[in-house]
Amino acid sequence: MNRSFLQGNITLKRYLARALLAIITTGVVLGHVIGLYTIPYIHQIEDILYDTRVRLSAPGGVDDRIVIVAIDEASLQEHGHWPFTREKFAAMMDNLVDYGAAVVGFDVLFAERDESSDVNLLRALAEKEGDAAFAEKLSRFEPLLDRDRLFAESLQAVPTVLGYYFDSNPDTAFIAGVLPYPAFDFHESMVDSIFLPRGEGYTSNLPVLMDAVYGAGFINNPLIDNDGVVRRTPLLHEYQFGAYEALSLAVAATYLNDITLPIFVDASRWMGDYPPLEGLEIAGRPIPIDPQGAVLVPYRGPAGSFPYVSVGDVISGRVEDPSMFEGRIALIGATAPGMEDLRTTPFGSIYPGVEIHANVIAGVLDGNFRWEPAYTAAAEMITVAAFGFLTALLLPLLSPIAASVVTVVITAGALVVNWYMWNVELHVLPLAMTLYTLFAIYTINMLFGYLFETRSRLHMDSLFGQYVPPDLVKEMSRDPENYSLASQKRELSVLFTDIRSFTTISEGLEADELSALMDEYLTPMTRIVHETQGTIDKYIGDAVMAFWGAPLFNPQHADQAVGAGMAMLTALDELNEDFAKKGWPQIRIGVGVNTGMMSVGNMGSAFRRAYTVLGDAVNLGSRLEGITKAYGVDFIVSETTAQQAGRFLYRELDKVQVKGKAKPVTILEPVGLADELEQEAMDNVRAFHHFLFLYRNQDWVAALTALRQLRQKQGDCLLFNLYQERIDHFQDNPPGEDWDGVFVHTS
Repeated sequence: MNRSFLQGNITLKRYLARALLAIITTGVVLGHVIGLYTIPYIHQIEDILYDTRVRLSAPGGVDDRIVIVAIDEASLQEHGHWPFTREKFAAMMDNLVDYGAAVVGFDVLFAERDESSDVNLLRALAEKEGDAAFAEKLSRFEPLLDRDRLFAESLQAVPTVLGYYFDSNPDTAFIAGVLPYPAFDFHESMVDSIFLPRGEGYTSNLPVLMDAVYGAGFINNPLIDNDGVVRRTPLLHEYQFGAYEALSLAVAATYLNDITLPIFVDASRWMGDYPPLEGLEIAGRPIPIDPQGAVLVPYRGPAGSFPYVSVGDVISGRVEDPSMFEGRIALIGATAPGMEDLRTTPFGSIYPGVEIHANVIAGVLDGNFRWEPAYTAAAEMITVAAFGFLTALLLPLLSPIAASVVTVVITAGALVVNWYMWNVELHVLPLAMTLYTLFAIYTINMLFGYLFETRSRLHMDSLFGQYVPPDLVKEMSRDPENYSLASQKRELSVLFTDIRSFTTISEGLEADELSALMDEYLTPMTRIVHETQGTIDKYIGDAVMAFWGAPLFNPQHADQAVGAGMAMLTALDELNEDFAKKGWPQIRIGVGVNTGMMSVGNMGSAFRRAYTVLGDAVNLGSRLEGITKAYGVDFIVSETTAQQAGRFLYRELDKVQVKGKAKPVTILEPVGLADELEQEAMDNVRAFHHFLFLYRNQDWVAALTALRQLRQKQGDCLLFNLYQERIDHFQDNPPGEDWDGVFVHTS
């Protein structure tokens, strides 16, 4: 795997620290999942994720199977304050019958008699006057004047379902009106396995109205979430060992001309005496319910997902398209803000309660209720544990970018699977804890990495910041265990440069000019060292000492050292142009590079220490720089360096024994990058090497001829003059047959 993808040579200690912290985090999350405690805001996050999925998956459009007859502001202005008289409702029912409505459902209740007629006044008058004849006639006409009875008669013309509500508070509950028959009864001993909302009292409709309708359903919802959002609604309510239907369920059963049947958990899968409810069925349509007899509301979309008609228009018989009711369900409910039946749903805070009933009815007809399967808790536990332990063990091994990519991929996978279960299987699986686990472990790794890297970078900067460039300090901080100031033996390449005739230059400049010149010279030289991943050892007056291969291990140290020397000479040409414009003297430098075993580390005295290199190989590098002037060249490297920096072409200069060294050294001049040189330059190098062959074989005549040809082609130079003098000397003083061509430098 690519090193940039991994976290580097992460130590076992660091890996275990990160992994252990992430595993502990996973354990904390699992404690929440199994119910040992509650992590703050997780339920709120889960609700937000649920609402988001509801909005994204809503089919949209308008479902015209259910028409909402709205008690809106316009109808209140036209027909007076609420409640309307029974006479108006009777007119509405008559018109709905004429329009062909299949079923009528009321999201309102009629618990009190309509006292708006004059019957009571006439009855009181008859009693006061004691007129028996009038009282007898009144008794015959009274049914014709009883508006509740007239309304009841209109209810009989079409299958109708009325609404009522239960009160679960024993302190405030009372009984008013008449309940319908329960959908089904259960034995008293089944109470412990039935967890339906339990009613202590109820407010229902007048007996005369209940006798006239097909049925009734409760319209209150005791299961609204803590944030006030209606996400689920009960289809059943328990009262005195009877299970009573919600309005939506009763309307759907009436429309489908069937009854609601309970579905209990298979006895073979239940350990107790009485298995609990797990669903309902109407006309072969299964309805999954939770232990509280509730369903998740299958919202079609925002408010207005069903056609609306003002109740005032129905009462007055001025509906523009009466055919919209033909064979449809008509739901009567309040939408006027002052009637307090506006709810908060995943689609907003102004959602008519009657439309929630419409969504549930449509869900029964379509069979598209989402539900939480029995394996939900186990699935959440397994998912959190699997993702938690996977990322806990994997992320510490990865670089920040790789960890981010892996976390995004795992998160995307979790979202895709969850969406598939939601949209295809209609299974509602929790998502918040999975995302929380992934985010928490990712954040822990990023923070741990950031804090550790920052601390390591500061530590590395304090150790090496004055020697190596910031980029190398950053790279070293990723693996600080491999870097220290302790002395060690290592093969490195060392470079020395020195300004020629610096004393003369310094004497010709003022102090501030000399300081400015040195700044402008040393800055690009130092930049080149940094750009080639070198380490500045020290500045020795006008000299620069640098090395490659430490503290950051670099197998290309020789190549980069030679490249740095070549770049310095190129940069010097540009500097001299600027110096000429300022009236400063031109400068030339000598560069020497050697490769070999050196001691590198923090060395010095108890008063001052420095990160430096020592050894014979270092001394040789200094000697090579020192003899550049003798050969009339700017750059000399040792044979060891040239062998490890093979992309350059070299001109062998000599075999020498420098001062302080017993073993001879082959010295070479880098000419340039081998694949970039012109043919003429390569021919010149070959010609000089041929001359050296003749020279070392003591063929003085042929050597002089070759040297003369070199001068004719390349011009005169100090190197050619040096060898001319040697040949002249050796012709008079032959070196002997055992001569190996080595020249001994005494300075």
